[in-house]
Amino acid sequence: MFRFEEPAYLYLLLLLPCLVAFYLYSNYRRRKAIRKFGDPELMAQLMPDVSKYRPDVKFWLLFSVIALFAVLLARPQFGSKLEKVKRKGVEVMIALDISNSMLAQDVQPSRLEKAKRLVAQLVDKMDNDKVGMIVFAGDAFTQLPITSDYISAKMFLESINPSLISKQGTAISSAIDLGIHSFTPQEGVGRTIIVITDGEDHENGAVEAAKAAEEKHIQVNVLGVGLPDGAPIPVEGSRDYRRDRDGNVIVTRLNEQMCQELAKAGNGIYARVDNSNLAQRALEQAIDKLAKADVESQVYSEYNEQFQAVAWIILIILLVEMLILERKNPLFRNIRLFSNREGDKVYDEK
Repeated sequence: MFRFEEPAYLYLLLLLPCLVAFYLYSNYRRRKAIRKFGDPELMAQLMPDVSKYRPDVKFWLLFSVIALFAVLLARPQFGSKLEKVKRKGVEVMIALDISNSMLAQDVQPSRLEKAKRLVAQLVDKMDNDKVGMIVFAGDAFTQLPITSDYISAKMFLESINPSLISKQGTAISSAIDLGIHSFTPQEGVGRTIIVITDGEDHENGAVEAAKAAEEKHIQVNVLGVGLPDGAPIPVEGSRDYRRDRDGNVIVTRLNEQMCQELAKAGNGIYARVDNSNLAQRALEQAIDKLAKADVESQVYSEYNEQFQAVAWIILIILLVEMLILERKNPLFRNIRLFSNREGDKVYDEK
């Protein structure tokens, strides 16, 4: 496994485009200044020792040195010893509603964005747990298989939006059924499906699916996003709202009764996600009560430093750069002149 011990130094690589831009601009100014003195081809004949390409070669060599120096400071390492470790944790599948009604802004900045922030904070507090993500609207599919890679989890979370599923609706039962089959086969570990929705269920069978999960010892916790008074659904890219066939503005409301029935059937808790953090605290307490089992995973316990190899490459490039002169090598020029003279002599003899 490859990693950087000090990855913050890799931000130095952001300076490289600026360095290239400065070099190209300097070349442009230099060529412009040469044109003021005369024709560039004539100037090149008057300065036969000036190389056209060697300054560029020297620049790109120094460019490579700067890039490698940033890598060196970041301390590249390779994992050398793989060990199996056991940690206490639970398995969490998050089923997130991404139907258009989740764009309503009765919860700021919107129902969906509030839910995503809540999930991100939940993942941040995970240690030895495993997490997976399911998104659903009219259909349901796995966005992230269950994993202990929290960085990937947050990356996938950022990419979630209603455009992932074209079919509209709220297929909660499909999401729960998919979640039931998404856990690892390990025994004795606490499992929960966290359904985050506004409760506008357009299909039947959600409560039955929650009961099926509970029978498999999978707790179903429900977070209701929004307010009972409801709010209109914005049309993305405009200031207008979604309307029905008669032209009336559609108002979407949190269906707390359905959410509560779902949580009760799944032997879990229900909490409303509003503009406070009460729902997050209630959910964290519910997860903490789950049975934590030994979760076995493979980790690298020892890493070998690889900066020495990078340092040697930098040294070699610097030596090459020092040996390359900006002017043409006089030895090669003398050989070329000598060859030309010999050619003229043979021509004269003929």
